[in-house]
Amino acid sequence: MAKKFDFNKGLAELEDIVKIMESGDLSLEDSLMYFSKGVVLTKSCQTALDDASQKISKLTEQDGFSSETPFDPT
Repeated sequence: MAKKFDFNKGLAELEDIVKIMESGDLSLEDSLMYFSKGVVLTKSCQTALDDASQKISKLTEQDGFSSETPFDPT
């Protein structure tokens, strides 16, 4: 059974990768390695967000809420 992706840890790891890469102290090989890992984490985070969005849509649909109603904070 695959381990469930932890969105918060994935996002924190992605932020760390960005900081490391922004430092400019990496070799080309290390930059490519971090970039590749960042792409994988980005896809995993996006999948988790898409899944959450689908669950919210399904729950609000069941409760009779319309996702088409714009949010008005006033």
